[in-house]
Amino acid sequence: MSVPDVFAPARLGPLTLRNRVIKSATFEHMAPGALVGDELIEFHRAHAAGGVGMTTVAYCAVAPEGRTEFDQILMRPEALPGLRRLTEAVHAEGAAVSAQIGHAGPVANGRSNGVHGLAASAFFNPMSMQKIRPATHADIERITRAHADAALLAVEAGFDAVEIHMGHNYFASSFLSPRLNRRKDEYGGSLANRAKVALGAARAVREAVGDRIAILAKLNMDDGVGGGLRPKESVQVASWLERDGSLDALELTAGSSLLNPMYLFRGDAPVKEFAEVFSQPLRAGIKLGGKKFLHAYPYQEAFLLETARLFRKELSLPLVLLGGITGRATMDKAMAEGFEFVAMARALLREPDLLNRLQKDPATPSLCTHCNQCMPTIFTKTRCVLA
Repeated sequence: MSVPDVFAPARLGPLTLRNRVIKSATFEHMAPGALVGDELIEFHRAHAAGGVGMTTVAYCAVAPEGRTEFDQILMRPEALPGLRRLTEAVHAEGAAVSAQIGHAGPVANGRSNGVHGLAASAFFNPMSMQKIRPATHADIERITRAHADAALLAVEAGFDAVEIHMGHNYFASSFLSPRLNRRKDEYGGSLANRAKVALGAARAVREAVGDRIAILAKLNMDDGVGGGLRPKESVQVASWLERDGSLDALELTAGSSLLNPMYLFRGDAPVKEFAEVFSQPLRAGIKLGGKKFLHAYPYQEAFLLETARLFRKELSLPLVLLGGITGRATMDKAMAEGFEFVAMARALLREPDLLNRLQKDPATPSLCTHCNQCMPTIFTKTRCVLA
């Protein structure tokens, strides 16, 4: 079989993207009052103008308590005007745009949101210094419906796709994790039980929007922590998602925002920079013990590829390869190994126009140094500090 050209048009469900490169979701912190701001529109317009096939608007919460913090888009009618301006700006540059919808679960900052967070089981969130309470059956039903409502709102706002967040130990991911899910009811115990929330959200979205827009999900392959979700179980969850026909593609990720965030962000661990964005006593705590939480992993190109191969072997569903995609050679390798799309984030923060330059000269090197100092900027306004 011929290897697809990463810069040629490609089908994604009902969409045709102008190329196979997706700007992956990175929380922008540019939504004051949980509404789209001008800076957020310009952020995604710049990535669209820079050549991506599709850009992803990060963390569009489906419920008030599902935000990681207050100034994060909350999918509700009041958000429609700003969301429409954003989709129109991206479309004017020739790219598609996806809304990453989801519920932050135990990662949510209840103190910032003014409402306690929810998770599979009780959990203490050091960011808010609050205990996350276990979701009731009524909570699970409400949040499942909220995913469908958010997807319908995305259609109304002109989005081309939605990406359901099932990773990083957010709400659905907290249920998938054996470490975080200690329930004794029908949502705990066996993998089939733990997968009900994720599968239910995907089914609800598909039933709500049909084939009007593309539907993706971001799924953890590996939580990167002892007792967490591991690849063997994740492959099984992915096969159930494929069986249901709920998704048009699956983006493969890893790591836990709660327990091991650097498992996704390979490279330097910016402990000092993280500490500086917080007030006391959390600042002192991060300076003293941050290295135990922010583990440094050596960077290499396509660092999630080895694990992702397990999924490619077992699934026919289109897959998006994430993690250490910075150059044309890596993109071509992903295409040669059967991945339909690649996703980029940090390299595009440094150079939003990197894709345009790679099309002109495949040998163009990325200027991203993998210092990860962009990570602490999600608490102010996400950016590359070296650009």
